[in-house]
Amino acid sequence: MGARIGDRGLLPELDAASYLAYCAVAPPSAPVLGAARRALSDYARQGLGAVAPWLEERRTLRARLAALVGAASPDDIGLTSGTTAGIVALAQCLPWRSGDALVVLRGEFPTNVTPWLQAARRHGLDVRWLETEDFRPGGSGLERLSAALADGRVRLVATSAVQFQTGLAMPLAAMAEAAHARGALLFVDAIQAAGVVPIDVRTAGIDLLACGAHKWIGALEGAGFVYVAPEHVARLEPNVAGWLSHEDPVSFLFGGPGLLRYDRPIRGGIDFVEGGSASTVGFAALSAAVELLLELGVEGIARHVAAFHDRVAPDLVALGFVDGRTPEPEGRSGILALRPPEDLDLGAFRAGLAARGVVVTAPDGWLRIGPHWCTPLSEAGLVAEAASEVCRALRG
Repeated sequence: MGARIGDRGLLPELDAASYLAYCAVAPPSAPVLGAARRALSDYARQGLGAVAPWLEERRTLRARLAALVGAASPDDIGLTSGTTAGIVALAQCLPWRSGDALVVLRGEFPTNVTPWLQAARRHGLDVRWLETEDFRPGGSGLERLSAALADGRVRLVATSAVQFQTGLAMPLAAMAEAAHARGALLFVDAIQAAGVVPIDVRTAGIDLLACGAHKWIGALEGAGFVYVAPEHVARLEPNVAGWLSHEDPVSFLFGGPGLLRYDRPIRGGIDFVEGGSASTVGFAALSAAVELLLELGVEGIARHVAAFHDRVAPDLVALGFVDGRTPEPEGRSGILALRPPEDLDLGAFRAGLAARGVVVTAPDGWLRIGPHWCTPLSEAGLVAEAASEVCRALRG
């Protein structure tokens, strides 16, 4: 593909002088755009004839996604329309019992809270809250988690791999160990990690995972996937099954009469979540994006992003921002989050950067710097200069 870390040549249509918002929405690269256009072109030329070939392409997509997150088999992957769809499906399909408990975290993006609260309301579950910031290295998070798990009633602990506001990388392996010791599962929302932070579901002991395509993976909105460890698939109840969830679901459309049946068994793999028509264009883009990430290597991407953070952070700190990263590397991620000085309006600061071609995000009082593999390290100087100009303007 010609992709090189630190080279934005595969994003020739990108307007921004420095695009640092991959933690929000990724501008698709040329390979991703090309795959999406090929899918559209095939449908434009062939209509129905394009369906079967692109359905077959999903086998390749599942294999690439399995490689991205360290799953043992493509059969451990189910395709969805995004993170929320994946979490909703898992929350609806887990075999809850009244009186079970689950653990969720304050500070999480609502995607990883609301579906679990809905499941709690429906099934009479006890919701136990912990604080995301307690899980900073050296904090009390793991102790508090162990206390929440102590009575053995917790069936699931839900966490993001990386917290969306602060960029805190969570201690997933330690959380999984604590959960498993008390018979609970660990669920991970991976959308702020996959593609920029190495993930290995087996090494970390992750039981369930959901992710969307449009952030660090670099694809489009409307596509995503779930991972379920193979030993847990049989425990799921297929409450979100649709017509394509059956074994041999389409034979009645192409065979002779008498093949229309409603009693075909639901497939035994996690792909039963693929119950109906989905975004072929989105999956084509996702496949191309993951192929590019695997070619570049996520570990190398992570090192490049960390180097960019290290270049730009001191200049922002000199302007009065407070670096929100942990001193420990294991707590860091693709997001450099900073607290603004009290004399700056963060919204105005972000708008001032945007006017100078620097795109960042600022959720809930945090400035987020989110570069990626294609961000040249030289852009750190451009960001520092723009930030200094904006601060001078805002401070009069």
